[in-house]
Amino acid sequence: MTETQKTLKTHMQDIDLTKRPPRSPRVRLYGYVILPRLLDKCRASIVGKAGEYHYNAPLDQRFFQFTGIDPDALKAQVEKGLGDGEIAQWIEKNSPQKREEWEIQQWSTFRENAVPVDNESREFLNEMASGARAAEREDIGTWFEFLDVDDFASYGGKP
Repeated sequence: MTETQKTLKTHMQDIDLTKRPPRSPRVRLYGYVILPRLLDKCRASIVGKAGEYHYNAPLDQRFFQFTGIDPDALKAQVEKGLGDGEIAQWIEKNSPQKREEWEIQQWSTFRENAVPVDNESREFLNEMASGARAAEREDIGTWFEFLDVDDFASYGGKP
């Protein structure tokens, strides 16, 4: 293990999702939305500080489906203490579904604007958004909007 990897592995100990949320699903790494958030959840789960967050949750699975990356294989790389850039390079090299930059951009924009596509999902989002966390909000329509508000409210912010 290199000195940089030792430092990064030590830094993983600082990731505590019981005290702060993971990065917004909107944050991009190498053009991919969702990726920084799922890396935060992965690192937190490795050190036992994921709180209510789950690695390889349904939103994470959208990323894995698009790239063809296996969640366990990615977790094994994260466990080595690799940083975000190194992980992104590993994904680029190991993804069985090689994507062009424009494909990643279009997929990320699509995911960022995704709304529930069936009645069950719409009802779920509406229930969650109109719950105690965002009862007064009428502008929550996408999954990312909901997650941003929920993360903020979960740590004491007013939605």
